[in-house]
Amino acid sequence: MTQPGPSSITEEQIYNALRKLIDPELGVNIVDLGLIYDVQIQGGDIGIRMTLTTRGCPMHASFVQAVDRALREVPGVTGVTVDIVWEPAWNPDMISPEGKQALANVGRGAAAW
Repeated sequence: MTQPGPSSITEEQIYNALRKLIDPELGVNIVDLGLIYDVQIQGGDIGIRMTLTTRGCPMHASFVQAVDRALREVPGVTGVTVDIVWEPAWNPDMISPEGKQALANVGRGAAAW
């Protein structure tokens, strides 16, 4: 949820930046996979609460770094905090309709978005 403040950064900008990050195993962006649980915007500081598809994901640190890099490209972002959480546990029901369609396309050999 966005906190009121002087920032002109919008949730839409943050989610658009995060949609550029594609899960390397599933070929779908992390937003449509349902991995982003919360976005906090306070001035230029962005807080992300997210999960991964599995606890033992070897890409844990890479995801945190990728989120940080992607969000720092948004004009006005001065700081990024990424909190990886395991509750609620991720499950395929969290995938958006767009994500499910992308998974179906990947399964047919089509390019991931």
